[in-house]
Amino acid sequence: MISSVITAVFAVAYLLVTVWLCRGVKLDTRAVCLGGVVCALTLVLATIRIPLPTGSNITCGSWIPLMLLALVYDYRLAMLTGWVCGILAMFLIPGWEAVHWAQIFVQQLVVFSCLGYAGVFGADKRWKAMCGMAVAVVIRCVGHVLSGVIFYSQNAWDGWGAWGYSLAFNSSRLIEGILSIVIVTALPLGIMRRAMVKKGGMA
Repeated sequence: MISSVITAVFAVAYLLVTVWLCRGVKLDTRAVCLGGVVCALTLVLATIRIPLPTGSNITCGSWIPLMLLALVYDYRLAMLTGWVCGILAMFLIPGWEAVHWAQIFVQQLVVFSCLGYAGVFGADKRWKAMCGMAVAVVIRCVGHVLSGVIFYSQNAWDGWGAWGYSLAFNSSRLIEGILSIVIVTALPLGIMRRAMVKKGGMA
């Protein structure tokens, strides 16, 4: 019961805050094209996986495109693109099928769109980008863990319990998140952002 309440509060709070942050986003032709390319790249990379002993996996950098979109263009567009990715993932990525309708709100609409939070603090300073990406990784990990507790507890290993199983199984998300932060931080974000501005201005 407590787990269900925590999950419901998290999902509702996340969706409300994210919708509020997305206000005023401009969906012009350029933004839609960028979102489409990033969505396609994210889904393709998410299908390339490195399996782990826990039964989980690490994808081939599928977190990075949405993080970059948030940091060099517009975090609001990254959030909207993430929602589209979350819905399409259920149909295009094996293993992403929702086992319950509520999982769509707890996991599908969270774990991709939250990567847009990478840009909420801006990208003019590298420490701001790192803080934003850290927030994005934490939100995604929480979404995966809560989804595991509520919807996949029947898969828990003997003696682990729902929380222990979900935390252990989804530890790979934290690893992937840290690797994504390291890779994105190493990129010339300032140059990339200025290039986006020169090619048509910010969204």
